[in-house]
Amino acid sequence: MHVYLVGGAVRDQLLGHPYHEKDYVVVGATPEQLLNLGYQPVGKDFPVFLHPETKEEYALARTERKAGHGYHGFEFYTDTSVTLEDDLIRRDLTINAIAMDEKGNIYDPYNGQADLNNRILRHVSDAFTEDPLRVLRLARFAARYKDLDFKIAPETLSLMQNLVQSGELNALTSERVWKETSRALMENHADVYFQVLRDCGALKVLFPEIDALFGVPQRPEYHPEIDCGIHTLMSLQQACKANYSLEVRFAVLVHDLGKALTPKEELPRHIQHEERGIAPVTEVCDRLKVPTQTKQLALAVCKEHLKCHQAFTLKAGTIWRLLQRLDVLRRPERVEAFVQACECDARGRLGLENRDYPQADFLLKLMQRVRTIKASDLPPEIKGADIGEMLIQKRIEAIAQLKYELGHHTHSA
Repeated sequence: MHVYLVGGAVRDQLLGHPYHEKDYVVVGATPEQLLNLGYQPVGKDFPVFLHPETKEEYALARTERKAGHGYHGFEFYTDTSVTLEDDLIRRDLTINAIAMDEKGNIYDPYNGQADLNNRILRHVSDAFTEDPLRVLRLARFAARYKDLDFKIAPETLSLMQNLVQSGELNALTSERVWKETSRALMENHADVYFQVLRDCGALKVLFPEIDALFGVPQRPEYHPEIDCGIHTLMSLQQACKANYSLEVRFAVLVHDLGKALTPKEELPRHIQHEERGIAPVTEVCDRLKVPTQTKQLALAVCKEHLKCHQAFTLKAGTIWRLLQRLDVLRRPERVEAFVQACECDARGRLGLENRDYPQADFLLKLMQRVRTIKASDLPPEIKGADIGEMLIQKRIEAIAQLKYELGHHTHSA
């Protein structure tokens, strides 16, 4: 029985990257041997076991054969005769098909170290096309290792395109697509994930609403980058650069979906694109089973982002109603997230990436001011429904006063 560290831990160790999870392959052992040593089985039919002390995963060396559609359609074979090379060849990329034994010796039958050194993401074998999830995983690796200048091998990109054309992506469940996408969104270069999906044709299949933005023009005086799809990815770059939350990054990704629905005769203007965007944002969220709070912020940013940009010229009453729709009194963190997403939209434009966005600080100051006004501050003679009315009045007056103090004075109604 021989034990090898495999996969991401070996890859990241060779790259000098930190790693957290360790996966092991056990060659030449039976399930009974591992059970007798105190290993705990994971699942009923899968040859993976938890170490009795560390709880790390140990898998018996296995081979796989495609037996159906999607990423579940596999039959695997495990036996003491299965070699380390047999096990590694079923992996997705050469850089993930490197093993290390307990003495630190490296086993690299598929030249993964050369591809690490040359910064290439390359498939191990044509079995890559048997698992459609690998298209998303590879796009995520491209996003993760963008700073190291990794490129996808042309023959691997070609395989990805073939996999997309085969229709296999349709076998992916929404949960798997969202899981990979939410992980990719948290990479430092999440925009690369969506660009790779577009390059291989997968964006049109999995995110047609985002794919439809590419080629749609905008007014160059507001958007020097012109293309709506490019603006979306540039805005997402800003969210990554600022290390904003998953909710903010997703909201930024879908904030302009309505622009793909602008009538051609109105281009390059996009009148009411915020309202038009509600339906496609809802569709994406529902299809991918996006968490409720993430969906709520995405819809708010889609519908209201222009109001944030125009904050200095809005009337006090309009600003109060905006803050109210954002649930300012119960969920101030949503207002903060909303402002962050709008800032990314404003900066996701060619040559304007470092522009100031004073509207953010302005809206947050207004939020803090209205949150200080409580029912307990009202005169004792105010009762019943009058309390709510007076609170609204006081908050609008407070907004008007702060606007005046900050030099953004307009009518208060």
